[in-house]
Amino acid sequence: MKRALGAAAATVVGLAVLLGYKSGPVRRASLVVTPQGGLPTAPETPAAQAVPPVPAPGGGAGGTASATTAPAALPSGSSVLTGPDVPNQYGDVQVQLTVQGGKIVDVKALQLPVDRQRSAYISQVAGPLLRSEVLQAQSANIDLISGATYTSESYAQSVQAALDQARQ
Repeated sequence: MKRALGAAAATVVGLAVLLGYKSGPVRRASLVVTPQGGLPTAPETPAAQAVPPVPAPGGGAGGTASATTAPAALPSGSSVLTGPDVPNQYGDVQVQLTVQGGKIVDVKALQLPVDRQRSAYISQVAGPLLRSEVLQAQSANIDLISGATYTSESYAQSVQAALDQARQ
C-alpha cells in the first residue's frame, strides 16, 4: 500500500513538472490539412514572433544566417534579389525578393519541393504563408509553418542570403 501511494505521488509530481514546462520563444504557425484534400486555412498568428537563427546554407562552420542582429538598411532603389538554392530532404527551395524604397515588396518562390505528391501539396499551401511571413517581418526572421518545417527553414535561409547579398 505504501509503495502504491509513493508511485502515485511520484506520478503526480512528474505530471505537474511536465505540464508546467514552458518552451522558448519559438512560435510555429500551423498547417491544417483537411482530409477532403481541400486547401486548408492557417490559424492567425501574432506578428513578430522570432525563430531562432537558421544555419547558413552548406551547414556547420559557415556561421548562421539570422536577422537578429541590427541589419543594415536595404537599398533605397528598386532591385530584384535572388537567394541561393537551399536543398533539404524533401527538395530544393529558392526565393526571389523585390525590394523598393528599402522595403521588401514581393517574394516569389522560384523553387519549392514538388517531387512527391505530398511535398507538392504542402508547398502549395505553405508557399503563400511563407511569402506573407516575409512581407510582414521584412526579414528572414519568420515563423516556421508546422507541417512544412524543412521548407520553412530553407525558405528563410534563401531569403537571408538574398538580403545579405543586397547589403554588401
